[in-house]
Amino acid sequence: MNTAAYEIVDSDGEARLRLTGDWTTTALGRLPTELSRDLEGRDIASIDTSDLGRFDTAGALALVQASSGRLAKSQWKDRPEAGRIYHMIELLERQSAPAPKRPSAFVRTFAKIGRGVYDFGGEAMLSLAFLGRLMAAVVEAAKHPGGIRWPAWVSQAERAGLDAIPIVMITNFFIGAVIAFIGVDLLTDFGAQVFAVQLIGVAMFREFAVVIASVLLAGRSASAFAAEIGSMRMNQEVDAMQVMGVNPFQALVIPRVASLVLMLPLLTFMGMIGGLVGGLVVCWSSLNLGPSFFFQRLVEDGTMAQHLMVGLVKAPVFALVIAAIGCRQGMAVAGDVESLGRRVTAAVVQAIFAIIFLDAVFALVFLELNI
Repeated sequence: MNTAAYEIVDSDGEARLRLTGDWTTTALGRLPTELSRDLEGRDIASIDTSDLGRFDTAGALALVQASSGRLAKSQWKDRPEAGRIYHMIELLERQSAPAPKRPSAFVRTFAKIGRGVYDFGGEAMLSLAFLGRLMAAVVEAAKHPGGIRWPAWVSQAERAGLDAIPIVMITNFFIGAVIAFIGVDLLTDFGAQVFAVQLIGVAMFREFAVVIASVLLAGRSASAFAAEIGSMRMNQEVDAMQVMGVNPFQALVIPRVASLVLMLPLLTFMGMIGGLVGGLVVCWSSLNLGPSFFFQRLVEDGTMAQHLMVGLVKAPVFALVIAAIGCRQGMAVAGDVESLGRRVTAAVVQAIFAIIFLDAVFALVFLELNI
């Protein structure tokens, strides 16, 4: 293979181009860029192809772009077949549409925001449609309780609830310990370290126990629901259920939603116990406040029962949202693994976002109700 080369000879203000070597795809290298730079603003008076080797469409395109298609057919008398290739490429290049103009950065940013808003609206509409189907399935199950698959309910309750008790209690134990450390350190400066017990109780009963349990279930159960149902969608098992006359919502969605709604209040209560034990350990070691005094302070505070109920009221709502998001993303899985990964990720992110948002809404509502 002879490397492509060229020589430009200036004669009376005109450029004479001499081609040598093989002007092919594999032999050109960076030559087209150099040729375009050397011929910029110059006209080619004639072309010498006596030493030209092989010639293909890549070489023709390099010449067309460098000469702007100004080589007449008479200039290819030594290599007429190369001239035919050149003029074919020149015709195609002239007839091809110009490359679209790249929009400005502002336009691209505005378009990206617009697509985000459109996708958000579409996701909201699909979520409302899923909620409507879920409500219809719940009403149908209430009308025909004999068709409820109780073994599926029990199995999902065990997997989503009972199996999560250790991790929920351990996590809340450390959360309670951290709250106690901060409370003891801050309240000691004011000589009010004994009120660290109330601080731990209010924080665990009202906020942290239910939020931490919900976030753990969002990462643990919402992703599992999306992956399980999504895998069944990929394997067309959901379609097979419909063909067999089985309602996928009755078989797949309702057991998962019901199990989470029933088990999250239990997990929240266990998380409260874990958080109190963590705070008790810190208070006992730092302030020498024993268990009897610790729990006595909680019982004597008449607002603790109210804070406990606030935390337990949030749990079923959070559970419903977590389960519904996980099942909805699973039902939206397409037939490829990439879609499954995106939906599982979306289930976790949306569930955690929904928990934080709803917790803020509950805080505003309870503030207005003075609870």
